[in-house]
Amino acid sequence: MPARMVVEAAVFRFRAGVPWRDVPQRFGKWNSLYTVFRRWALNGTWARVLALAQSRAGLAGDLEWVLSVDSTISRVHQHGATTSREPHTGGLPELQEF
Repeated sequence: MPARMVVEAAVFRFRAGVPWRDVPQRFGKWNSLYTVFRRWALNGTWARVLALAQSRAGLAGDLEWVLSVDSTISRVHQHGATTSREPHTGGLPELQEF
């Protein structure tokens, strides 16, 4: 399987937010794509590609670090909303203090 197809399939997969099984057939068999992608992840290929891209962008002055903070709110379940934070709830008291 050509390396370019694996890279393009990975880009498609992460951009579209789909599982490997839903990658279009034009990229090849999904399980072959996943196998090569995982092999590259385990042997550090993707980390080296990222480091090289960052170093080249940094040298060219094109690298810009932006911080993004997620402001998602997680609601507690209705039965947990009235639970007291006293030591008798099961946890250590120092972990329940804010």
